Amino acid sequence: MDSCRILEVIADAAPDIVALQGINTDGPGNPLQTLGKRLGMSCFSQQGENANAFLSYYPLSGVREFDLGGDGRCLRADLELHGRRLHLFNVCLTLQPRIRQQQVASLLGPDLLGSRELVCPTLVLGDFADCGWGPGNLNLAMLLRKARRPLWRGTYPARLPLFGRDRAYLRGELRILESSIPYFGVARHASNHLPLILTVQISDPRRYLRADERSSRRMEVIVPG
Repeated sequence: MDSCRILEVIADAAPDIVALQGINTDGPGNPLQTLGKRLGMSCFSQQGENANAFLSYYPLSGVREFDLGGDGRCLRADLELHGRRLHLFNVCLTLQPRIRQQQVASLLGPDLLGSRELVCPTLVLGDFADCGWGPGNLNLAMLLRKARRPLWRGTYPARLPLFGRDRAYLRGELRILESSIPYFGVARHASNHLPLILTVQISDPRRYLRADERSSRRMEVIVPG
C-alpha cells in the first residue's frame, strides 16, 4: 500500500468517508494519521498492523473493532448526519473458504449485524475476499441487499482486476445513486485493490409520509482495499 498514491486517489475522489483495510495504525510515521492530517479528515481505528480504519469529515461514535476469527475483522461505527443515524461496518475477510464461512457467520451474528440494537439504515463495506460465489455469500444475500456497482468491473488485483472482492451491502432506507471503480492512472498503483466509490442516499420515509416528498441526504464513500 503506497500512502502517497492512496492520498492522491482519495483527494481526487473527494469522499466524505473512507473505509480502509490492511493499514498500519501503530508506531512512528503512522500512515493513517498522515493521511488524515493531509486530507483534513478525522481518523478512527484500533491500533495495530493490518487494521481497518475510517477517515471521515463527519464525527463517528461507538467505534469498536470486532475479531471475526482467522485474521478477519470488522470495524463498526455510527454516523450522525443531519439528524439521521447510519450504522457503518468496515469488513475485511480472508480467502480460506472454511474460515471465511465462519467469519461471515460471526459478521451476521448477534454481536454485529444480528444485533437488535441496529434499528437504523446500515452500510456494510470492505474486502469480502472471494473470487466468485464463496461460502457464506448466500447468507449475506438473504439478510442484506448487495449495492449496485459497475458491470464487468472488478477491483482485484489492481493491475488486472478480475474479481469483485471489494463491495458494499445495504439494509434499511439506503440507495446507491452512483458507483464507480477508477481503473486508469494512479489507482492501479496505489494498492493491490482498486477503490470502489459510492454515492449513498439516506432517505427518511417519515418525511415522505408527511409531505409527499422524500427527504434525503447524500454522502460520498470510498472503499480502497
